[in-house]
Amino acid sequence: MYVQPYVFFNGRCEEALEYYCAKLGAEVILKMRFKEAPPDAANQPRPGLEEKIMHASVRMGSTTWMASDGNCDPAASPMSGFSLSLTADDDASAKKYFDALSDAGQVAMPFQPTFWSKGFGMVVDRFGLMWMVSVPEA
Repeated sequence: MYVQPYVFFNGRCEEALEYYCAKLGAEVILKMRFKEAPPDAANQPRPGLEEKIMHASVRMGSTTWMASDGNCDPAASPMSGFSLSLTADDDASAKKYFDALSDAGQVAMPFQPTFWSKGFGMVVDRFGLMWMVSVPEA
């Protein structure tokens, strides 16, 4: 069994993926736009969403997760009830990732040593996605 996060960015997927590629070293390995869906009425987006991302696969380190613009609903609730946990290889990398995710985001717990990790912090990034950044105990 294999479980993958699938994150919906409500219209900001392209911007989010570009940011994660530039700041976290993510790699988009597949990206499909709504306009690329078969011409089946059930798969057609509402007008204006043709260029939005229907599906993307993103590789970060040894993990692949998925993303989409979703329905681009202005009344959609913010992301909640989950976070992505990013475990860095070392202290310097963890701090770099945490700082990048904190830029224009909201820190929930500053990056600091804890009783379970040499470094751990929680942040909601500029796209509304909660991240837990940590360094494994050596």
